[in-house]
Amino acid sequence: MDPAVLREDLVDGLESPSKGVLTDEAVAIAMRDVPRHEFLEDDHSAYADREHEVLETRVLAPSTVGRLFEALALEEGDDVLIVGAGVGYTAAVAAEIVGEQRVHAVDISRPLVAEARTNLERAGYEGVLVDRRDGADGLPEYAPFDRILLEAAAVDPPRPLMDQLADDGRLVLPRGTQPQRIAAVDADGSSEVFEAVSFDPLLLEGEQSGAVERNRTNREDLEYARQRAESRTGWEQEWIEWDDRLR
Repeated sequence: MDPAVLREDLVDGLESPSKGVLTDEAVAIAMRDVPRHEFLEDDHSAYADREHEVLETRVLAPSTVGRLFEALALEEGDDVLIVGAGVGYTAAVAAEIVGEQRVHAVDISRPLVAEARTNLERAGYEGVLVDRRDGADGLPEYAPFDRILLEAAAVDPPRPLMDQLADDGRLVLPRGTQPQRIAAVDADGSSEVFEAVSFDPLLLEGEQSGAVERNRTNREDLEYARQRAESRTGWEQEWIEWDDRLR
């Protein structure tokens, strides 16, 4: 079946009263226009309302993408930061609403950054900037942002991301551990809570796919052990020649 027809059916379903996901016309139009099949291998399943897994990361179901954008409340001309670029689909939806040159995306995984760049270019959104960064640090070189979308769970919004919001900016994230809920946090600290969701937690450097050590506890234990070893003096160091030190 023609992908355009599948897109129409998908968005019609998200707008239906039974699902009630999409009410923002700009988001609905964007999701009708973005060729989601360019971001996933199988054309048909790309338009099923379910998650996929690519390069050890979850590609969000279209209904989840719709809910995030409803909370984000994008307006034409907004400067946008997507934290957790993934395969690039959400960045493309944002680009349809605000324009390619106003969308920036970061991901901690190098393979995903390469994947997102390739997919965005193939889909016609080569103007979107995608960079390899620790998401919690944001992209200060291009701040401030009118809207920031964090596609990973956190108990509280990372401070650097809040600092990179414009004065009337808004940050949307899955907030909490379990259960999580979509939360929109404005630059002044006020917040609004939406639907319950389930996202993977925000990764730190060293935990991304392909890293040498992905377990945070193990990584910190190794670092503490290294610090202790480097700080040892006196009897803990067998190689110290005490006779020489006393002369």
